[in-house]
Amino acid sequence: MIFWDILRSAVRSLIANRLRTFLTMLGVVIGVGSVLAMIALGEGARKSVEDSIKSMGTNLLWVRPGADQHGPVRGGAVETLLLEDADAILGISNVVAIAPEVSKNAQAKYLSNNFNTGIVGTTHSYMSVRSFEINEGDFISERDVMARRRVAVLGAEAATELFADAPPVGERIQIKGISFEVIGVLKAKGEAGWSNPDQQIIVPISVAQKNLFGMKYVTNIGVQLDDEKNMEETQKEIKELLRTRHRLREDAESDFNVRSQTEMLQRMSEVTGTFTALLGGVAAVSLLVGGIGIMNIMLVSVRERTKEIGIRKAVGAKDKDILTQFLIEATVVSVIGGMLGIGMGYGIAILISKLANWVTIVPLYSIVLAVGTSAGIGLIFGVWPARIASKLDPVEALRYE
Repeated sequence: MIFWDILRSAVRSLIANRLRTFLTMLGVVIGVGSVLAMIALGEGARKSVEDSIKSMGTNLLWVRPGADQHGPVRGGAVETLLLEDADAILGISNVVAIAPEVSKNAQAKYLSNNFNTGIVGTTHSYMSVRSFEINEGDFISERDVMARRRVAVLGAEAATELFADAPPVGERIQIKGISFEVIGVLKAKGEAGWSNPDQQIIVPISVAQKNLFGMKYVTNIGVQLDDEKNMEETQKEIKELLRTRHRLREDAESDFNVRSQTEMLQRMSEVTGTFTALLGGVAAVSLLVGGIGIMNIMLVSVRERTKEIGIRKAVGAKDKDILTQFLIEATVVSVIGGMLGIGMGYGIAILISKLANWVTIVPLYSIVLAVGTSAGIGLIFGVWPARIASKLDPVEALRYE
């Protein structure tokens, strides 16, 4: 028997047992669809985080209080960074702007609407360093900081929470019982992985330090560079400058840490990559179940077709012909199931995107992986039943009832 004869015979056998073929295929369809949908979900999460971080710029450094060490940042004294440190950093040649910040959660109120959110005290440079844009009104100015004016700029979601559809600019809100005039609203930016900048309320840093939180230190310093290529060099300069300013001995640990936007992007990508792999691994279990289902059905098929196998061998079919036929049957079931599973997974990804408003991405590698895996399952789980079929004694097979 030539290959195409074997293929036609295998397909006819599958068509003759439509229900059994469909049920066998169903396990692969569900398995491939689940893997594809989970990978799409994980890839979408990774893309969302990357886009959010990149939207703040890739030429940024973040200076924060705490020990300078790799891995999770160890909790340390939070009073190690001052406004004077930020002014000194601005004097480094590759630095074009700095945005010192003081941030804490507090209750904001407008009439009967209450909203607990992050209050950020900062300077006029914050908007350019963080790549924000004004939707309406104005941002805080250097004069507002110097004069300690009680003005506030709302994130897009903060404005909606407090004012709904009413225009906020010119109105007054209460933050910790202190009245602030709303002078502007920022354009929506989207979540930045671990936080949502659209929910924050921005006030002059001088007001935040003295009137709202009663602190002299800053919780974060954003540093914008002229070129991303100078990132590593500038990191070293900032570390040396701050160690000198903080009068730290050579063997003493730094009481601050300097991280680049690129480092943050890499770490978040690692986290979301692990998340994607975990989701894909869990979904892959259903593929294994589908493969076991194929093997079981093929074993049943061998038993039911024992007499047919005996007749084929009696008229000249060789062991390899029988082996090939059963392997082709298992592979055809797997590949068709895999193709249907791809359609199912793609549909689930679109449905999740529409209903849950999540970003989902079906990468090309996941489709190639799905097709290859489904074909591999057919071969792997079809070998044993096919081998049993090929080794049947034709005389015993013909006598089988």
